[in-house]
Amino acid sequence: MSQKVEKPVLSGQRIKTRKRDEKEKYDPNGFRDALVQGLERAGGDLEAAYKFLDGAGSKLDYRRYGEVIFDVLIAGGLLLPGGSVSMDGESPKTNTCIFSASEDMETMRNFEQVFVKLMRRYKYLEKMFEEEMKKVLVYLKGFEPQQRIKLARMTALWIGNGCVPPSVLLVLVNEHLLKDNLALEFVLEVFATVKQERGVTSLVTALKKGQLEGRLLEFLPLNRRSEEVLASSFASRGLAELLRLHRAQASQEARRELTAALLDELAEDKPVRDLIQELRDMAQKHAIPDHEIVAIIWQCVMSRGEWNKKEELLAEQAAKHLRHYTPLLAAFAHSAKAEIALLTKVQEYCYENMSFMRAFSKLVLMLYKTNVLSEEVILKWYREPNSTKGKVMFLDQMKKFVEWLQSAEEESESGEDED
Repeated sequence: MSQKVEKPVLSGQRIKTRKRDEKEKYDPNGFRDALVQGLERAGGDLEAAYKFLDGAGSKLDYRRYGEVIFDVLIAGGLLLPGGSVSMDGESPKTNTCIFSASEDMETMRNFEQVFVKLMRRYKYLEKMFEEEMKKVLVYLKGFEPQQRIKLARMTALWIGNGCVPPSVLLVLVNEHLLKDNLALEFVLEVFATVKQERGVTSLVTALKKGQLEGRLLEFLPLNRRSEEVLASSFASRGLAELLRLHRAQASQEARRELTAALLDELAEDKPVRDLIQELRDMAQKHAIPDHEIVAIIWQCVMSRGEWNKKEELLAEQAAKHLRHYTPLLAAFAHSAKAEIALLTKVQEYCYENMSFMRAFSKLVLMLYKTNVLSEEVILKWYREPNSTKGKVMFLDQMKKFVEWLQSAEEESESGEDED
């Protein structure tokens, strides 16, 4: 039987961990105390407050406690969930903060400079500040009405100077902030301040950058979410330009939706009469005019074609493909404006798709013979085309047909005179 061999025991001194290698205990209260004491020594002088913050970065751990810096500068102390300030510790609160400041724009701009310079000096604070704002805005309900106004004005300045992206406002789309109009009142103050401070162009640019222009309704309480309430709320703060932007965006979305729906229905080979009714319903719902509908129909119908590479066969093939959909085009091309829009679309399509350049007049003739385009509109287009694309070539193609239309018109007029 073999003897059990004992494992050797390691002996020697225990190596002590050096102080600097030990992970320091997370102590936001201690960091806050140091920050508050330094800010209090500045005695409300923001220039002195910034000098303290600038120098303190070499002694205090800004990388670890960046969130605490912003809590203190905004609310005066450590923010607790819900928006109240923690009063634990030696120095829990300072009055050198946005919430204790005057709400006039000069004071707000002075505070803006403290944030801008601090983040310029310590670049890593920029990302922390964006996260901080997402947290602070969720606590909005816990702040006093005047504090909310100050925060909204500061948010406008921060959006204007690029410290935070406009999309940060989307955290307000939260049920507990929507139902009491808190989200709506806050964004209205933000938008009105951006307009006042930087002008309407900057405001529109900010909304587009944050992709907010199509989401303004989301800031309204669910039980009041309508275009009428949005219009009156924004108009009351002199923000009519945003309403126009919102409507344009909503209209664009509706057109995309209608285009996608029509492409699906064309792929399913739905009967044309059903397509007409469904398009009418969607057009009415979204207030899309016929001259835009007819352009969408052309675009969708032509995207379904698989075209012959031989140019001489292409015109006949395209005319045959289109002929099936002429009742659909005719249903929406019953005004001169809609007919011109369609004819311009045909012109631009034939110009942009080189193989169709010689097919233009044949397609127009087919649309005339199927009562989609009237002779009055064709003659008007010939005299003054809306688009310059391929204009010389297409006018030349149409010359004989137009001469025939004109002579037929003259004969008709002379026949009426004899009667």
